[in-house]
Amino acid sequence: MKFLFDLHTHTIASGHAYSTLKENMDEAVAKGLLAYGFSDHSEAVPGAFKNIYFMNFKVIPRRYKDMLILRGVEANIMDFKGNLDIEDDILKRLDYAIASLHTICRDPGTLQENMDAYFGVMSNPYVKIIGHPDDGRYPIDHDELAKEAKKRGIVLELNNSSLNPNSARLNGRENAIKLIEAAKKHGTSIICNTDSHFADYVGGFENCDLLLNQMDFPEELVLNNSMEKLKMVLNKNIDDM
Repeated sequence: MKFLFDLHTHTIASGHAYSTLKENMDEAVAKGLLAYGFSDHSEAVPGAFKNIYFMNFKVIPRRYKDMLILRGVEANIMDFKGNLDIEDDILKRLDYAIASLHTICRDPGTLQENMDAYFGVMSNPYVKIIGHPDDGRYPIDHDELAKEAKKRGIVLELNNSSLNPNSARLNGRENAIKLIEAAKKHGTSIICNTDSHFADYVGGFENCDLLLNQMDFPEELVLNNSMEKLKMVLNKNIDDM
């Protein structure tokens, strides 16, 4: 499959990533991406910048070496109601938002509590991507998640990093398989992202590509092969797409 964009990437602004924005952008160009998105953690992650960081993105060029640059955030789900650690007034300035559960910000709950957290955040009008819903430390019902995401027009992430054997997430590959099966069953769209924390991994989708092929997942449900489908997760119209 041809992967045209990568929206889940981190820079040194996340506090535990090790490349600059420009280094990531250069790698995305080298990989032949048509669009690159950076999505640093919002402030609840230790070491991440304060949310003022997300308020001056107008200084970053919209295009870099003919590649579209998209400005996003990986926001932290802070409770079982789906509240985030970043205000809507900031989210509406951004091109997109990924909402994720992280153990460093929110202790895992019961299956129902974790589902309530995801369903709650789906009500936020600026969140259209659920990040890495594959960490076994947060038990969830992938079938119900995919069913609800389809109903609400939310996209689920297949995270290339979660599929690495050394991933800190519990049973990432096994849960990704459940996610893909559920998305296939309900016709739920997915987006593949690298979740890269070092420039070399930007735009590297080998794990996602292998698993999608092994499971014969319909290409029409994958956003990454179409710039038109990219618009599904954006909060605004980008004039020069």
